[in-house]
Amino acid sequence: MVARRFPWTTISVTAALSWRCTLPNVGFTSPQSLPLQLRPNKISFIAFNSTSLNSEQITNPISHEESSKQSPLKPGLYLVGTPIGNLEDITLRALRVLREAHVILSEDTRHSGRLMQHYNIKTPLLSYHKFNESQREQTVLRRLKQGEIIALISDAGTPGISDPGTELAKLCVDKNIPVIPIPGPSALVAALSASGLATNEFTFVGFLPRHTKSRRERLMISANEMTTQIFYVPPHKLHQFIEESSSLFGDSRKCVIAREITKLHEEFWRGTLREAKEEFSSRQPKGEITLLIQGKEDQAIEAPSESDLEKDLQDLIYNGHTLSTAVKLVASETSVSRKTIYSIALKKFGKRHGLGDNLESCERQ
Repeated sequence: MVARRFPWTTISVTAALSWRCTLPNVGFTSPQSLPLQLRPNKISFIAFNSTSLNSEQITNPISHEESSKQSPLKPGLYLVGTPIGNLEDITLRALRVLREAHVILSEDTRHSGRLMQHYNIKTPLLSYHKFNESQREQTVLRRLKQGEIIALISDAGTPGISDPGTELAKLCVDKNIPVIPIPGPSALVAALSASGLATNEFTFVGFLPRHTKSRRERLMISANEMTTQIFYVPPHKLHQFIEESSSLFGDSRKCVIAREITKLHEEFWRGTLREAKEEFSSRQPKGEITLLIQGKEDQAIEAPSESDLEKDLQDLIYNGHTLSTAVKLVASETSVSRKTIYSIALKKFGKRHGLGDNLESCERQ
């Protein structure tokens, strides 16, 4: 991906690099700087004193010796996380599963084909998306029951998270077919980790409903939650989302707009919803957007003063309630302990009711 982001760039690599990474069958001739030419989809090393990397070593970083030591994959459905933009963001385990699977279910075979080509993966692709998943399910289940290894990928990220795969995973669980997650990139986790908002608790909402009423109802729920709220927003609906959310969350609520995560034009915009309205009123961003909004602040309820409690007790007593009942009613409406309210009641009204300072007498009343 560096080659794609910085075409026709020359970088000096020194012998000090050797402590940071290990290159197979590569040795430096001297501690002098060695020019490394980076061109799109091509890396050439100049002045190495040993054999250069071949295409198999680049596309398949797991050696044959290492592969032979690994236990074979068990049959089942593998949910494989794939890059959300940068092709380097894929795990060695994911590459192994994609290579060894009998078939790869893909949301868009043309889109996924570029990933397969980049890593020289020859496993056949079979389209699997929201428009044909109901037709494909029985065929996939039959192949899984026959003991096949089937990998499921989405266009980007983790299958089943705002992408196809949830229903197939449910069916496999119901049929006692193993479902194996292969962790990988996720836009919501990447955005949250770099957002600067609270990460100890959060709510992932994903895409909002299309209908105005349902969308507003969902936003109202989120506006009252104290956890960070995470949404996926199409770029052409960003202005609408900010307008609707600011009226419910409040203009002063902090938000983060993460755009094109891991890609060349990655952007993290931070500010309040009011500032977001101003920023994006005339600016139409491109690319996939993950939008995060700060949770509602937990406003501590201020305990009533002693004079306030006395007034409440007095009003209830003058309206015919006994001292004991008045204490219970006031205690039920405040965070102050009943024992404290009893003490105030005895001090202010005890003698009038012939109770003196006897707390037990008041409780028995």
